[in-house]
Amino acid sequence: MSEALQGCYAQIIEGLGEDLNRDGLRDTPKRAAKAMAYLCNGYDKSLEEVVNGALFPTNNDEMVIVKDVELYSLCEHHLLPFVGKAHVAYIPTGRVLGLSKIARIVDMFARRLQIQENLTLEIAEAIQGVTGAAGVGVVIEAQHMCMMMRGVEKQNSVMSSSVMLGAFRESNTTRQEFLQLIGRG
Repeated sequence: MSEALQGCYAQIIEGLGEDLNRDGLRDTPKRAAKAMAYLCNGYDKSLEEVVNGALFPTNNDEMVIVKDVELYSLCEHHLLPFVGKAHVAYIPTGRVLGLSKIARIVDMFARRLQIQENLTLEIAEAIQGVTGAAGVGVVIEAQHMCMMMRGVEKQNSVMSSSVMLGAFRESNTTRQEFLQLIGRG
C-alpha cells in the first residue's frame, strides 16, 4: 500500500468536511488505502501466474461449465462496488483447465477497475487464449451500487452481460444448451 494512496484518502475525508483527528477517522486513510489495494489486487497478477500450468490432457470434447462463481468488483465510473456471479463454459480441444483456475481468472479481472461488459469479455478471451477451446461462453449477473446507492436508486436491478466466442457464437444449439444449463435459457 502506498503512502500516496493513503494521502489521497486523507484529502478526500478532509474534502468532505470531516476532521481526520476524530477518534473514528484517525487511521481511516490507512485502512481505506489498504482496502482499495486489496480490492484492486488484480493488477498485481498475470494470466500465466494465475493458470500456473494447470492444463490437463483430455479426450472430452463436451461442454465444461462452472456456474455461480462469486465476483466482487469496482466500476471505473464511480469506484463503487458491483457484486454478482459469473457462469463460464468452454468446449475443450484436447485439454482442460484446472477447476479452481476458472474462479481465479474471474477474480483476477474482477479485481481491476472496469465496467461489467468489459469484464465479461476479458474473462472469455482469457479462457479462450489459455485453453484453445472450440468455444467459450461467459455470462455475468451483477448488482451495481452505482444504481442502488445513488442516481436512480433501484434496489432490485440486476445487470446481465454475455460474451459468446467460437462454437457458442456460431451455433445457436450450443449457446442454448449453455444458457439452459445455467438456468437462463
